[in-house]
Amino acid sequence: MERQYHPQQIEQAAQRYWEESGLFRAKPDNSKEKFYCLSMFPYPSGRLHMGHVRNYTIGDVVARFQRMQGKNVLQPMGWDAFGLPAENAAIDNKTAPAKWTYANIDYMKNQLKSLGFGYDWSREVATCKPEYYRWEQWFFTRLYEKGLVYRKNATVNWDPVDQTVLANEQVIDGRGWRSGALVEQKEIPQWFIKITDYAEQLLADLDKLDDWPDQVRAMQRNWIGRSEGIEMTFQVEGSENHFDIYTTRPDTLMGVTYVALAAQHPLALEAARTNPKLAAFIEECKNTKVAEAELATMEKKGCATGLYAVHPLTGEAVPVWVANFVLMDYGSGAVMAVPGHDQRDWEFASKYGLEIRQVIQPLDHSKVDLGQGAYTEKGTLVNSGKFDGLDSEQAFDAIAETLIEQGKGSRKVNYRLRDWGVSRQRYWGAPIPMLNLDNGQSVPVPVGDLPVRLPEDVVMDGVTSPIKADPTWRKTQYQGQAAERETDTFDTFMESSWYYARYCSAQYQDGMLDSTEANYWLPVDQYIGGIEHAILHLLYSRFFHKLLRDEGLVDSDEPFKRLLCQGMVLADSFYREDAKGAKTWYSPADVDVEKDEKGRIVRAVLRKDGQEVIHGGMTKMSKSKNNGINPQEVIDQYGADTIRLFTMFAAPPEQTLEWLDSGVEGANRFLKRLWKLVQEHLALGDAPALDRQALNNEQKALRREVHKTIVKVSDDLGRRQTFNTAIAAVMELLNHLQKASQAEDQDRAVMREAIEVMVALLNPITPHICHTLWKQLGKTQDIEQSPWPVADESALVEDEKLVVVQVNGKVRAKLTVPADATQEQVQSLAMAQENIRQHTDGKVLRKVIYVPGKLLNIVAN
Repeated sequence: MERQYHPQQIEQAAQRYWEESGLFRAKPDNSKEKFYCLSMFPYPSGRLHMGHVRNYTIGDVVARFQRMQGKNVLQPMGWDAFGLPAENAAIDNKTAPAKWTYANIDYMKNQLKSLGFGYDWSREVATCKPEYYRWEQWFFTRLYEKGLVYRKNATVNWDPVDQTVLANEQVIDGRGWRSGALVEQKEIPQWFIKITDYAEQLLADLDKLDDWPDQVRAMQRNWIGRSEGIEMTFQVEGSENHFDIYTTRPDTLMGVTYVALAAQHPLALEAARTNPKLAAFIEECKNTKVAEAELATMEKKGCATGLYAVHPLTGEAVPVWVANFVLMDYGSGAVMAVPGHDQRDWEFASKYGLEIRQVIQPLDHSKVDLGQGAYTEKGTLVNSGKFDGLDSEQAFDAIAETLIEQGKGSRKVNYRLRDWGVSRQRYWGAPIPMLNLDNGQSVPVPVGDLPVRLPEDVVMDGVTSPIKADPTWRKTQYQGQAAERETDTFDTFMESSWYYARYCSAQYQDGMLDSTEANYWLPVDQYIGGIEHAILHLLYSRFFHKLLRDEGLVDSDEPFKRLLCQGMVLADSFYREDAKGAKTWYSPADVDVEKDEKGRIVRAVLRKDGQEVIHGGMTKMSKSKNNGINPQEVIDQYGADTIRLFTMFAAPPEQTLEWLDSGVEGANRFLKRLWKLVQEHLALGDAPALDRQALNNEQKALRREVHKTIVKVSDDLGRRQTFNTAIAAVMELLNHLQKASQAEDQDRAVMREAIEVMVALLNPITPHICHTLWKQLGKTQDIEQSPWPVADESALVEDEKLVVVQVNGKVRAKLTVPADATQEQVQSLAMAQENIRQHTDGKVLRKVIYVPGKLLNIVAN
């Protein structure tokens, strides 16, 4: 028995035991309820950060709790290993991305093990390994055969000096990050998967996800963006040409005063052949990087094409413009402009002197000043011919019917969602399994030739992808014909969209999934990760799951039953500012601080020079602010259980967590107190058996606290997932136990039960110390496989109640009464108290109010 708590010693021993015993290896077992707990896997950047620690601790707490509920638990881990950062790091470190990535995986894996996470490492996957991406390539060829994959030209960022495609993050102030050249927008062939074919399913099935945060479901609904509207045709005046537009506001159709085309619209390109000014404007648009999110705030620019379009109902000729706020990739690349009732159209019309016409007025007939801006609300139609007087809803139907009757339009459901472009013009990714033939055709790589392996022993020059530059890799044969392998690689969202399913049969080599195992474990019962993945990753995973279902590989509709999005980790930041305003940030580990009585920092000094630094407040841990806390340093100083306890206690899981050294120290003190209590109890020798009939009132009261704690912690860890309140309840119980007597046999019996309960309740959160204490308490069954404590209902029944007695609203006595005492009995006991008689003798009792078991209030005068 060790009197002092030595975390490093007990944690290494516990981790060694878990690994040697294979405790966390999961196998299908139909005799048990399964529970699949999954945290979003990390990118192997080289070091764990506190966001990782928090995410994975939450997952481990849930998994260990569910295992103690008697469930068959799967908790795997792997690596989202492809991506641009590895290329950049490899260039900076003069190595190959594969070598850099594998070294990082080894280091980070050891870090995860040092935190005691209960992973089934036999199911580990790394997405950069051919045995993983082979099946992704196979699945892509299956989707191609089903008509769900296609190739088309799409716009990319092109560096004309380095002759390469740049990711958005490589474009800095419109220039290439390496060459400094002005980036151009260039159209190149890219591969797409038809996620739009599943838009309605993806939208409708959100209603099945009752255990997802409402915020995430709303974000996905908005991203899918279902709308009902009208698609109509505008004829080009004096020409056979025409174009289609889609609108959700046909009630404003009579207010169209111009139409706007995207710079890459075929009609715009045709008009530019004889219009140098338009050609120059299109070239300007071509070299302007525009994201959809920037459209609302960017300066509106345009150029007249000289063409006129015929209004489909009035026959009026309206000018056709090219505008920088219309994108070819969204809708048809053409919009009807109603400047009176759309602010973007209003800004453009105001700038270029185009007509602004009112066709909607407020329902209360109040006046609208279109000189100040567009009126964008719905209302009643005016200046709209036969549609005048209709409200917007009625006009929608009336105008739609008119267009349909005249063969100029149709009702249409549209989606904001666009097909998933999966091509990336970079090296460190899974090769797209397509072959390009000399005749211009593209064909899938034959199944027998998969995987298309990415060469790993390469030299990065920072300009050209090694597979694009290597003709021996590129050139191949297809049915006797010369062919070239596709040198684009998959978007890394491809790998992260199905890894959860591969974990179910990670070593399976005869197919993408072993359907028997996949259907046993799936769907994931609990998924944990950051809110920043609420849209793309989660949407693509949901889409991929439906594709797997339709291929017959899984039999469920959705991949994740319950979703928890953890908050960020914040830490203090400190800086100095030079004469030009540039800030130098210093690590909190290098700063000494003084705090006031409320714990606020009032002075901060850089330790190495003794000079003051400025406190920049609590901000997200980041390299840019130099305020990341190295988890390994905390583990080395306090142990893994301390860091786990602090991250679970400091804030509810979905809220931001503020890293406080004082909080970490407090968590460590709690574990020391727990250790000391158990050692002191064990030093008294074996505890006698608990005799519930022989307990006195104090012993019953302590036991009641124990079983109330079981009820609360079980609910907090299970249904509510408020881990901080569960820990607070156990801390409160420890306070009770430290004050309790161990003088009598039944004192020690109650204490033994309480300690065993407390260790079991804490095990999901601080498993190393609990593993050790459990064995010291003489338990032969591993704590992980021991049943979760169950509250004794009889212990929760109170024999006595403490009743506060007031006279005219002031407390005059406190009585301990039988729990089933009636008002008359309590009042009789109260009136026998000397202090109550002093304040009621000679007075008339006007009213007596009794709150059973809590309060007796006597009104007397």
